[in-house]
Amino acid sequence: MFEQKGVVLTPSEKIPWLLILLSAPVIFLHKWGGLTLTGFGLFLWFQAQTIRLVFKESGLQVLRSDREIRFFPYVGWQSWQIFSDRIPVLFYFREVKSIHFLPIIFDPLALRANLEKYCSSLGASGHKQLKPNIEN
Repeated sequence: MFEQKGVVLTPSEKIPWLLILLSAPVIFLHKWGGLTLTGFGLFLWFQAQTIRLVFKESGLQVLRSDREIRFFPYVGWQSWQIFSDRIPVLFYFREVKSIHFLPIIFDPLALRANLEKYCSSLGASGHKQLKPNIEN
């Protein structure tokens, strides 16, 4: 099996199952809307089974079935944010050249803890701390 150094986030199926459960009553109101919601919930459930985030010392590694598909070095990060504190549903981070949105299909508490640990230079809010320009 693939060995990795770093912190691997535990998958969470809460959002996919919530979408699938909510789609049942929606089907009675709007057939295609409910089926679309079911399909999206099943897609996220599949992603929760196959995608892993690994926090390493130098960056965030994204794995699919134990194969690396992307690596995001922390030095290029400008900000990060987890949308909705009560029910975390979306993780956003911005690099110098691009922005990324990921649905939270992993443990949101572990995600926040590791972001604060590995991206502490961005500050608690996830934004780079600007140093005052003090000139003599």
